[in-house]
Amino acid sequence: MKSRNWMMGAVLLAASCVGAQAQTKVTRVYGPPQQKFANAVWAGDTLYVAGQMASPITPADRAKGTPAVYGDTKMQTLSALTTIEKILKSQGLTMGDVVQMDVFMAPDPATGKMDFAGMNEAYSQFFGTAEQPNKPVRAAMQVAALATSWGLVEIQVVAVKSK
Repeated sequence: MKSRNWMMGAVLLAASCVGAQAQTKVTRVYGPPQQKFANAVWAGDTLYVAGQMASPITPADRAKGTPAVYGDTKMQTLSALTTIEKILKSQGLTMGDVVQMDVFMAPDPATGKMDFAGMNEAYSQFFGTAEQPNKPVRAAMQVAALATSWGLVEIQVVAVKSK
């Protein structure tokens, strides 16, 4: 009898969880029409921001696709985080609302390994400052390559809207 009551309780709990998930509103935030993915997706009060890479330092040279146009790891990290900051701002959030970050780094051509120090220099301008003291949980890893030949850094974040 106790086993049956426990089982019924577990079924009711599972059903209530499914019902709660079904009520979560999902809203997609799109970038340019040619982009193959959403810039961000809201799921309830949580915003998932797609991986962002650097914008070119000199836009007129974009077609060249060379690392010199996009900068080193530090410059690419600054660029990607600035783009993320703009996406967050457009959704009523700030960098202080970021709770999770994943940083993917390709090997620097000069050293053959990721430039963790360069990434951290740029990161430290956005997180753990006097103006914005919050820091997200973070994973940073070296990958074999990113989606572009010039890319050294790609960053995705999760932010939560405080109630």
